[in-house]
Amino acid sequence: MNTIATVPLSALKRPAPPAQPRWRVDEIETLFALPLMDLLYRAQQVHRGHFDANEIQLSTLLSIKTGGCAEDCGYCPQSAHFDTGVAAGKLMPLEEVVEAAQAAKDQGATRFCMGAAWRSPKPRDMERVTEMVREVKALGLETCMTLGMLDAEQARALKDAGLDYYNHNLDTAPEYYGRIIGTRTYQDRLDTLAHVRNAGLSVCCGGIVGLGEGRSHRAGLIAQLANLDPYPESVPINNLVQVEGTPLAGTDPLDPFEFVRTVAVARITMPRAMVRLSAGREQMDEALQALCFLAGANSIFYGDKLLTTANPQGARDRALLDRLGMRVQGEGAA
Repeated sequence: MNTIATVPLSALKRPAPPAQPRWRVDEIETLFALPLMDLLYRAQQVHRGHFDANEIQLSTLLSIKTGGCAEDCGYCPQSAHFDTGVAAGKLMPLEEVVEAAQAAKDQGATRFCMGAAWRSPKPRDMERVTEMVREVKALGLETCMTLGMLDAEQARALKDAGLDYYNHNLDTAPEYYGRIIGTRTYQDRLDTLAHVRNAGLSVCCGGIVGLGEGRSHRAGLIAQLANLDPYPESVPINNLVQVEGTPLAGTDPLDPFEFVRTVAVARITMPRAMVRLSAGREQMDEALQALCFLAGANSIFYGDKLLTTANPQGARDRALLDRLGMRVQGEGAA
């Protein structure tokens, strides 16, 4: 008599995806040390394995509450600890935020990011910011917010309102962090990221280079980001914009090729992330920006201003992308 062997259901399940690789700092330093052309070649290969190399995603950033922040981040003109000429303002009215979001959409942005200069939002603020999320989301835009530290309940409230991304940068490597910020610990930042992830929000998390750090610190920052499990869906790479009155004004500027290397290493170690050129683009010439796109950057902040500092005007960005034969995400083939 023939019998049919039964196979346990567990054996029919698809194999689990491979574990996310862990990056050691020394491995990342080895990437940084590659000849630039070899590093760019490797980064471009990784980039093309996951993205259209000729497509750029546009995000617009709006300061919904400017100045008066209780934190002492040494790079930030919005800190109440420094005299930078940035006045403390109130939270913007809802209708002005929605108007700005609609204008951003009309100019081609697909994600609208809202930033408030707070250590963390107060209970009275949450109702207003969640309403902003709902109204901006209704326009058909992806939504992102950066409001400082969050607890688990606040992260869930933002998720329930429809928020897509929460931005909370690590800024720099753990061992260099204390030279830049004294009012918030590195663990505070990691705790907020955990609350954001546990609430089901996508994570936008990157850092700032040009703070006076060394290459080992840049490698340490990338290691922290790449070893988050999972790593961030969006990784903004900022080049310090020096503002008179902040402690970091007068810092020696970062070698432009070192910035390109940082973008390339971020792309290699976080292959599926959107890597965004963020602060500092106003100081970059077009050739440097093109090198960053070659290195794997595929998102930019688009608009005339980033919170309190200048950003290349939209028309200039469009002209550059046209000259490079690149197209904007969501606008079809060129």
